[in-house]
Amino acid sequence: MDNGDQGDFLSGIDDVSLMRFLLEDLHDDLLGKVQRFRYLHDLGEQNGRRTMLFGGHVTHNAWIEARSSFVHGNYVATVLLCQSLIENLLAAFLHGGLLDELPSRIQFDETLRRCRAAGILNDEDVTELKNLVALRNPLTHFRNVDDEEAFSGARWQPGGTPATY
Repeated sequence: MDNGDQGDFLSGIDDVSLMRFLLEDLHDDLLGKVQRFRYLHDLGEQNGRRTMLFGGHVTHNAWIEARSSFVHGNYVATVLLCQSLIENLLAAFLHGGLLDELPSRIQFDETLRRCRAAGILNDEDVTELKNLVALRNPLTHFRNVDDEEAFSGARWQPGGTPATY
């Protein structure tokens, strides 16, 4: 590399080209990003801004990354991260409440059952969380293209007609 170009040993792209790409990415859908961030801010104002996240670093990192993914319109990543966030939060609530000894690897359905029994969740909450799982499963598990639960771009678009929501 000459003329002071900085590059990675394995990369054929220079820093200026990467900067152009990042600026284009920042500019694309800027209004949508601002609206999504405003939505999260307003939601925080409605529900109280002071919240303690149980579950340590995993929970905190899942929250930060889910928030960023949502703002940037990365909906698949948002669904996956929110599933991780809620699983860690709920299991941490059970563990922190010292209600019962939890298995070292608790299944999500068992976490939901225990949270419902402890009064942490109601029936509507459990239904909504199962809907989140229904969104996540086609993303994390193989599906043939003719499977009605296979991932489809239409599922993530307004007015899409997914097999399950």
